[in-house]
Amino acid sequence: MTTTPGQATAPGRRRAPSMADVAREANVSGQTVSRVSNGRDNVDAATRDRVLAAMTKLGYRPNSAARALRTGRFRSIGVIMFTLSSFGNMRTLDAITTAASDAGYSLTLIPVPHPTKGELSVAFDRLADAAVDGVILVVEAHLFDESDVELPDGLPAVIIDASGDERFPGVDTDQAHGARLAVQHLLDLGHETVWHVAGPERSYSATRRRDAWAATLAEHGASAPPVLEGDWSTEAGYELGLELAANPAVTAVFAANDQMALGVLRAMHESGRAVPGDVSVVGFDDMSESSSFWPPLTTVHQYFGEVGRRSVEALLHEVEAGERRGNSLVDVELVVRQSTAPPRR
Repeated sequence: MTTTPGQATAPGRRRAPSMADVAREANVSGQTVSRVSNGRDNVDAATRDRVLAAMTKLGYRPNSAARALRTGRFRSIGVIMFTLSSFGNMRTLDAITTAASDAGYSLTLIPVPHPTKGELSVAFDRLADAAVDGVILVVEAHLFDESDVELPDGLPAVIIDASGDERFPGVDTDQAHGARLAVQHLLDLGHETVWHVAGPERSYSATRRRDAWAATLAEHGASAPPVLEGDWSTEAGYELGLELAANPAVTAVFAANDQMALGVLRAMHESGRAVPGDVSVVGFDDMSESSSFWPPLTTVHQYFGEVGRRSVEALLHEVEAGERRGNSLVDVELVVRQSTAPPRR
């Protein structure tokens, strides 16, 4: 006796739909259903949609374990990421998730709350137990030099960090170009120099922005004031902003991210220094709220979505084609709003 999908085969049990059921429903071969289940691209769009509709109608779910045995792939990507609270990381993770899903891959997220050797080791131990085809590392490459952990042998990896580390293909924003755009904008307005509220010294992104700030000033014969180092937070920007507000020589500030720039704006307002009348302020990131700061913040726009998309593309190229790509830099754009103006004369 044969049964149809969903028909009872024993008391309280129903037969799960099979690949053959999907093939009959979609009027295609079992091989075509298999190709769609395995994410192959050699099926035309109309046929794929018909097969997917049949799967949905019948409630068919491909057996991922069996598929992994057949193909040698799990169709899953691991992501190791420090801090889920930062604007950039959340935007990047969202883009990675979307790109992976579009390619037919699921995501295994392994967050690392603090950038310490111990927590990084725990994350890599968890990665070794996870059934993933590759991993995207949203961490700073130098941390691997300080720990004794290694990726599972032969596991493809991409790092979102353009430090030039040769162990992994890297994808990142062009940090240096963004900082140059910010400083050049302030100098072009007529400011004699630009003060810098930097990110943590051990952050690669912060270091690249700081170095480009100093180099741009030097190229224009402007003296570089002492760097004020923060921790990316609004609170740090506020405290350092109070120091800057107390110095009448300060007319232009480049903050290494928008959150610290927001703190600087608050400090200037509370200290009675008008922005941009007395002091111009530029940030970096272009958070969605930046246009609602008061005044609206001039900032460097990062294309986090493109960074995430390219990282998935580079990883899957290595997973599926066995070829490792080189480093990739995503360009930035200066967004000029109302927080910058020529200095008072």
